[in-house]
Order: sequence, then structure tokens, then C-alpha cells
Amino acid sequence: MYEHTAQVREYIQRINCVMDHIDGHLGEDLTLETLAGVAGFSPYHFHRIFAAMVGETLFGFIGRLRLERSLGLLCGDLNRPVTDVALACGFSSPAAFSRAFSARYGVSPTRWRRERVAKSNMGKEESSLYQALRNGGNADASHLVYDEYIENFIVRRDTMKLNPEAKVAARPETTIAYIRHIGPYAGDTELFKNLYARLYQWAGPRGLVCMDHPETAIEIVIYHDDPSVTEPDKLRLSAGFIVPPDTEVSGEIGKMTIPSGDYVEAHFILGPEDFGEAWGWVCGTWMPTSGYMPGDGMCFEQYAFNEEAQKEGKCDVTICIPVKPME
Repeated sequence: MYEHTAQVREYIQRINCVMDHIDGHLGEDLTLETLAGVAGFSPYHFHRIFAAMVGETLFGFIGRLRLERSLGLLCGDLNRPVTDVALACGFSSPAAFSRAFSARYGVSPTRWRRERVAKSNMGKEESSLYQALRNGGNADASHLVYDEYIENFIVRRDTMKLNPEAKVAARPETTIAYIRHIGPYAGDTELFKNLYARLYQWAGPRGLVCMDHPETAIEIVIYHDDPSVTEPDKLRLSAGFIVPPDTEVSGEIGKMTIPSGDYVEAHFILGPEDFGEAWGWVCGTWMPTSGYMPGDGMCFEQYAFNEEAQKEGKCDVTICIPVKPME
């Protein structure tokens, strides 16, 4: 674990900027020279710095994110051509995509999609993706099928105890200042308290948040990876709050823009154990019946101050997912 000296915080900021750039440009040609330029390092040294700090090689990280995004695209629209998915995720050709997909998941994208359609006829013991994810995503676990991921997200409304409210709304472009965490986070309330304590310690002296009334800040948590696909030690989240676009950041504090567009806003009062069910309801129940499909872009949670919920150890949360009309 790195000690957060000023020098290390500077490195963290630069690596975060590179990760944000990769997230926003996965469908493009991401060269070492371009990404080293984003980080402000020489290409010769940058790939070593990235691997040492992140725990993955630069192009291993890019390749993993491209494949994980492809799973979402293949799942989100069964009629979307595999060639289109391949190019949207930055692969040079459908053949290159198929080779990379098969090497990681043990089955071609086309076969995965076919088995996805037939998943209702399969039990957990037949789900090779389930076995492979338990083995860290290694293809030698067996030929993979993605049905376990889908099954985990199908939650019937009539069994939902969280009383959700969902609507589609046009959201403006939003700037957030954030601090990033890489690693497990599910149910870890102390982790989130620590992240926001560090963020507010930075923001208070700059007048970005009133320390006497921190509840006035609009808190945002962005999940960059799918916990059903990404190994826990590689999961990334950004804990932040909305700031003016011209806010200056430094060190471990980064800044990013959430694009404008249509989002489903699903409101809940949640305890720490309820988040999985809430996300499952939005993705598995609301989305298929809404006439919408997930759009390209980041998903996030927006938190509001709610004294009554806090007294019960719960959070006032709005889950936001970009959407577009079904094609």
C-alpha cells in the first residue's frame, strides 16, 4: 500500500486521468503515446508506472475493460450485430474480438449470445460462466455462458420490498470532484465514510462545501465496473460530489464530467444489504418493461440528505442509468 505523500497523490491523479480517458474512449485507438500524454509521462516509463500502481499492464487493463463492456452490449441488445459490438468496443476486427473473447471466456461471442437466449432451459450447475467467475475469469474453468449474471439481475416487482419509484429524466452535464477506490466495496460503510471524509477535508477550505452543513452537497458514487464480471480486487468506484465546472483539483482528487442525456432515475431508501436488490430491480425488472434500453455512458448513485433514513441506518439513493429508446 502506498503512503499518500504529495508525490504519490500526484501520481494517483495522473493514473486516474488515464483511466477516465480510457473509459470514455474504449472504441478508439488507444496508443501508448496518447495515454502517456494524458498522464504527462514519457511513453518509455509510463507503461511500467501504470502496471506498478494498478496491478495490471496498461493494455491488459484496456483489453479487460473492452471485453467487459462487450458483455454488456451483447446482453443489452440481442439484435445488435456482433461486428458492431466489436467495433464499438475498440477491436480492430470481428475476428480479433472473437479471439480475445474466446481466450478469456472460453466461448465465441456468437455462441455466448445463442446460449444466452437458451438460458432459461439451463440450471446453475450448467452455467460455466458461474464456474469461471469463481476462478477469476479464467477460460480453463470450462466454456463460459453468461446466464448467471442475468439470473442475478432478474428481480420480480411483486417481491420487491424497497418501494421503488422510477422515471426517465433529461439530466444536464454535471461536473464532479472525486476520490477513487480500487478493490472490494460491497457493504463496506466504513470505506465510504473514509472516502468522503478525505474528500470533504479537501473541499472545506476551498469553499466547495459548507462544513457546518455538509448535507447540502450532492453526493455521487460512480461504479466503473460490473461486480458480476470484474474480479473484486479490480473494481473501481469514484466517490464525489457536484462542483462548478471550473473547479481546480490536484493530488488524489480528480474531476470528471457526467454527460448530459436521458437517464432512468430510480429512487430508493436502502440499507447496506439492499443495494444489490435495488440495482437488480432497475436492470432486471424496470428496464425490460420500460421501452428503453441502457445507453452508452456511466451509471451512478446520487445521494440526498434524509434525516429519517439516517436514523434507521439507511440512505436516500437515486440510481441513475443512461437510457435510449428500444431500437
